[in-house]
Amino acid sequence: MAKTRLLLSVLVAFSLVVAAFGFATPAQAQDGPVTLTITCRCVAGGVNNNLVVWLTTYVIPNFEKMMADQGREVKVELVEFGGSDEQLKEQYALDLSVGSGYDIMAFDGFWVPEFVGAGLLKPLSEVVGPEVNEWEGWGHISPGIQAILGYQGDVYGIASGTDVRQIFYRTDLFERAGIELPWQPTSWEDVLDTARKLKEAGVPIPLQINAGTAMGEATTMQGYFMVLLGAGHHMYDFEQNKWIVSSPAILDTLNFYKTVYVDEELGDARMQLLQDGRNRSFVEFRDGNIGMLVEGDWFWRSVMAPGSETGLENRNELVSWAKMPAKEPGAGYNNQDFVSISGGTGWVINPNTEHPSEAWALLSYMSSPEPVRAFELMQPRISFRDDVAVAGDPVMTAMAEALLPLTTVRPMLPEYPQISYEAQLMTERVVSGEMTPEEAMQAFDEAVTELVGEENVIRIPLQ
Repeated sequence: MAKTRLLLSVLVAFSLVVAAFGFATPAQAQDGPVTLTITCRCVAGGVNNNLVVWLTTYVIPNFEKMMADQGREVKVELVEFGGSDEQLKEQYALDLSVGSGYDIMAFDGFWVPEFVGAGLLKPLSEVVGPEVNEWEGWGHISPGIQAILGYQGDVYGIASGTDVRQIFYRTDLFERAGIELPWQPTSWEDVLDTARKLKEAGVPIPLQINAGTAMGEATTMQGYFMVLLGAGHHMYDFEQNKWIVSSPAILDTLNFYKTVYVDEELGDARMQLLQDGRNRSFVEFRDGNIGMLVEGDWFWRSVMAPGSETGLENRNELVSWAKMPAKEPGAGYNNQDFVSISGGTGWVINPNTEHPSEAWALLSYMSSPEPVRAFELMQPRISFRDDVAVAGDPVMTAMAEALLPLTTVRPMLPEYPQISYEAQLMTERVVSGEMTPEEAMQAFDEAVTELVGEENVIRIPLQ
């Protein structure tokens, strides 16, 4: 069982004990010198290196000078975190539950409902005050982007962007296999036929599509969702407000995994079960051992970016991308030919901060046009502000233009992380050979029904 499944409920009870004994409680902002802390999953020379460079060479020195010009002595310390997203989430939950933690925290949008439900986050306007609502930036951030760090009408932070997902492929391996470029499959069978040609050409891992619990949310977003949406529906029925737990599309999705990892061995099943499997997939792609990899645009702008830990200096010559096709043309979610899904990350202010005014000053500054533009120049990405464009990367621009019209999002519900875990487990059972697709779907049905109740699930009859 994943550590995070029950973590927050345990921490809520623990925080009540802490509060009862009067341990750490937030203090009001104080006069005199102030030190702020900010943390993210980022390491100099490692994961999200560009984020470290941006914060340390642009944001922090310019913010400290801006504060000094206003007669306020504010120092900012960046705390780098090199673990996984799941480990970072656990650390946040532990810190917040005992009234501690860093002043500003990088945060994945889909964590917000769970943390709010556990009483670990508060709306920005409650942490800082009504001046939050007067910030000019809100007028340049669409409601959809604002909602990335929102829940039930309240805003808990500022998003730093959204993303899209697609198939990345190695053009040199495709040329070796005699596959015509540029490549754009129009069905699952096209993808599988391409993988078979790569296998015949001696490519060790023709197709990598995330599965299993070890890869966490990367399995749900880059793997399960990308196949399920192509099979015809979402995990959640937004009209009926119910979870889909059994259907022909789910079965098709699991059979796709079975074809890739069990029946034809077009992918490396063992990699899906290793704790460092996703990082291994990055290295294997970089080293020319993976032909196709389903990933988010972060893979292009960070993982493979020249100068990063797993970057390719000649990335633009060796790496290209294609839209993920539906099972067949028109068979995808909303009758689409191609599918994608978007998440989003940003920054929240710790409700336990002793310096809410200064923390808001930093958060609003780093989310203003000039700092955002500076980051775009370091790492072009889909911008969260309508007054800052993607800077100088035609590939990122093309991804945004092609895939944003096709994308959808995860349901922003407190139970989503647990159901996401069950979807990951379902894929793991198939990829490992533990269960047949039918057995794995039945286990998923039972687990989700137990979580949300019979009245909140839908079963679409199998044909």
